[in-house]
Amino acid sequence: MRAMKVGNPATIDSLELVNLPDAGRPGAGEILVKLYASSLNYKDYLVAEGLLPVEPGRIPLCDGAGEVVAVGDGVDDFVIGDRVVAVFHTRWISGDMPSDAMRAAPGDSLDGFAREFVVAPTKWFSRAPRGYSHAEAATLTCAGVTAWRAIVPDGPTFAGQSVLVQGSGGVSIFALQFAKAMGAVVIATSSSDAKLEQLKALGADHVINYKATPEWGEVAYNLTGGVDHVVEVGGAGTLPQSLAAAGYGGHISLVGVLTGRAGEIPSNLITRKRLRVQGVQVGSREDHLDMVAAINATGIRPVIDRSYPLEDLANALRVQESGVHFGKITIDIQ
Repeated sequence: MRAMKVGNPATIDSLELVNLPDAGRPGAGEILVKLYASSLNYKDYLVAEGLLPVEPGRIPLCDGAGEVVAVGDGVDDFVIGDRVVAVFHTRWISGDMPSDAMRAAPGDSLDGFAREFVVAPTKWFSRAPRGYSHAEAATLTCAGVTAWRAIVPDGPTFAGQSVLVQGSGGVSIFALQFAKAMGAVVIATSSSDAKLEQLKALGADHVINYKATPEWGEVAYNLTGGVDHVVEVGGAGTLPQSLAAAGYGGHISLVGVLTGRAGEIPSNLITRKRLRVQGVQVGSREDHLDMVAAINATGIRPVIDRSYPLEDLANALRVQESGVHFGKITIDIQ
């Protein structure tokens, strides 16, 4: 089978398309999945560029979707022909996140889904949402579940509350969609007026160009009387404005580090406003299953900006790095 491997040393330019032995037959409790699609996350860029160290020769990409083509003994929750999507955390089934969860994350500590076939335990996959293409399903593994975790279990978000999302990447767009499904008022930020118009078309009630309005936190606070939930993907560079936007007793989900991993934080706002600042590490398998059920009930569809074949993964990752895309970048695995 064809697969993409991280180079040694790891750089986007050193990614290598290789031919590997057949994936083999599934054992007891396992399924064999023919993978048709993946999608990109910022984590995948970090792995490919060597900024998140992994073993030499690691198969990257944490997202994956495809079809079950064989089942092992004792498997009764999947049958041949089922359309499936990968689960991010293979050790975090439900409840609190275990301390060793990140030691079993595909595309990082384990081989990921930049390949044509995979044999894996059934808990590595769920059924895909009804009517989804493989590419659409592949967007859910990381970005979809991260947004779901931030908006629903960790929120929780109720109708009439306000949610602020940053930018137009996969997590932010899913968070906008899930928040609107919960009946929330959504504020979206971007440095692009064109993207702000697209965010409005997806349901954003208010939009702010953060480049034109550097103190966007104050604007968001005044629009809502204080934002109830902020999905913070920027990191240190945007967190001060998120703290300013949040209302008293508000909740901030720390998702990403796009603007840096460390910086000066006005901690007085956290204490004065009694804010709850909470890190998000995607979500459990239970979160994943709940999200799929919600998608089936609401009809939410992911936003896919563009697609690349597996052999063009390097160029796809360069687009991911640039931030010019709106929504998800998917990878076709044929």
